[in-house]
Amino acid sequence: MLYFVPTPIGNLEDITFRAIKILKDADYILCEDTRTSGVLLKHFEISKPLKSYHQHNEHQVTEKIISDLESGKNIAFITDAGTPGISDPGYLLAKACAEKNLEMICLPGATAFVPALVVSGLPNHDFYFAGFLPQKKGRQTKLKQLVQEKKTIVLYESPHKINTTLEQIKEYFGEETKVSLSREISKKFEETKRGTIGDLIEFSKSKTLKGEIVLVINNN
Repeated sequence: MLYFVPTPIGNLEDITFRAIKILKDADYILCEDTRTSGVLLKHFEISKPLKSYHQHNEHQVTEKIISDLESGKNIAFITDAGTPGISDPGYLLAKACAEKNLEMICLPGATAFVPALVVSGLPNHDFYFAGFLPQKKGRQTKLKQLVQEKKTIVLYESPHKINTTLEQIKEYFGEETKVSLSREISKKFEETKRGTIGDLIEFSKSKTLKGEIVLVINNN
């Protein structure tokens, strides 16, 4: 059995009892970064063999993982934070397991966009999760596509690109577009700012934002 195990995006208390049990019972744990995961596992006194699985080696090691699953091993997969496969490695492995009809379970747990969407105060009955925008090539094409999605749009962004992205939202979605910006979700300095895109641009430029950022855009 392959288990996709969500890990805390900030506050370590957000891990579930079930997640800890699965990690303790696994034959080994796949980690996006063994150093980052090692800190988490040490905190919960989990000692298991760790193997790297990330975007730079997933094509090389997936076949071996499939072989281990076929031989009866129980494997847990964790990324640095949040739910594997959601803007993180995981899709290729899930696809390979599905093609081989191997059992896999994804535990419910932490992911950044859900709390950001809930506290945005924007319509959340119908939304489009776009993850990270392309860094360069295809970025404008993606933004034009998102404008056509007449529903709430959810994006991830890093601190060093947030000002550029906010300016592009203003350009493509319009000056009166309502936006919510959440950062440091579940951490000590968690913060959400809501307003027009102009308000958010002013807010972002007035301080140095840190931590992963979730943007929720009202495009209804």
